[in-house]
Parts: sequence; structure tokens; C-alpha cells
Amino acid sequence: MYKLLHTCIRVMDLEASLKFYEEVLGFKEKRRKDFPEHAFTLVFIGNERSDFEIELTYNYHPEKPYVIGNGFSHIAVEVEDLEASHETHQALDYKITHLMGLPGAKPGYYFITDPDGYDVEIIRSK
Repeated sequence: MYKLLHTCIRVMDLEASLKFYEEVLGFKEKRRKDFPEHAFTLVFIGNERSDFEIELTYNYHPEKPYVIGNGFSHIAVEVEDLEASHETHQALDYKITHLMGLPGAKPGYYFITDPDGYDVEIIRSK
């Protein structure tokens, strides 16, 4: 049996990404691995609600922004009070959608975009 551990995303500005994930999701840095001889740093972030982590990979001096590609869609997290979360996130200076729902269902999620263009889906807890 396998256990999901982390998802890696490459970031252009490590400090901007850390700020986003802390402000928006309350994720904190859990550990960091610096590899200056290979010009990259790995930062693992998460919270106490889950063992799952996001690995932020920062390659020193990237020449241009990363292409996210058309196969990757988003990272998803849940929150108990979706409306309060949406209000809080609207006040921050990030791209955010309106509350949405699947066809025939009441609104149960929205998306917010991180500094590198990765979408994070915020879903109402069941």
C-alpha cells in the first residue's frame, strides 16, 4: 500500500511563494534542504491537519518562468467555512474566482492562483 507524500512545484521567487502559501493556506515551512553546489533549494510546506506536503523547488537564477503545461490542473485543499475563506482571500492581492459549484449543486469551491500561476482549489469540508 502506498501513501501520498508530497507534490513538487517549481517556483521563480521562493519568498513570494512562501508568503502566498502562509497567507492563503496557513502552511508553514516544515523543512528546507539547500544545495548551493547544485544551485537549488527544496522547501517542504504544510500544516498539522495533514502529513501531505507541497515541495517548493527553487532553482537559483531561473532564466524564464516555468511553463505549467496543459496536463496539470491544480492543488486542492478543504476548509470548513468556505465563505469566510473566500472573503479573506478576496482581500489579498491574488487572482481569485467567484464561488462555484458543480452542475446542479450549490457553490462548494473556488480557485486562487499562486505567484507562479499554479491554481489552488479551496473546497468546502463535507
